[in-house]
Amino acid sequence: MEDMLRIGIITSPHGVRGEVKVYPTTDDIKRFSGLKEVLLETKQGISTVHVRSVKYHKDMVILGFTEYEDMDSVQVLRECSLYVTRDKAIKLSKDEYFIADLIGMNVHTDIGIDGKLVDVMKTGANDVYVIKLDDDRELLLPAIADCVLNVDTQEGVMDVHVLPGLLD
Repeated sequence: MEDMLRIGIITSPHGVRGEVKVYPTTDDIKRFSGLKEVLLETKQGISTVHVRSVKYHKDMVILGFTEYEDMDSVQVLRECSLYVTRDKAIKLSKDEYFIADLIGMNVHTDIGIDGKLVDVMKTGANDVYVIKLDDDRELLLPAIADCVLNVDTQEGVMDVHVLPGLLD
């Protein structure tokens, strides 16, 4: 399991006061409102920055950090990622998982062909798990209760039922 969870990617500076536009990589965009600090990953490494302001504009978040006070200082932050530690992550409901915990998981199918979960596609209705099977085929499995039988994030294993027609 990952110790840090990515919650956003800085896309560009915003305004002259050192704010940045952030593309959220979290399902709950409003989660930024409660943050006092985040981990900023730059080419120099990971450091803690303190959130001084949070605004929302369309599907983006506008963040200001106390460590950066003008437009020139945040120019170098383009494409940098923002993380939180697992203890500051949003609490999940039963049968909800962080994508970072699912990627790379070993998948056991009920048809006897195993594989690895390599991606999660967001479709709106439900997520779709992209599974690279051991026989080099790709399985697109809907993340629904009928298909996902068991998920063990500690062991890194998922048991699934392959609905008829998914591998045709």
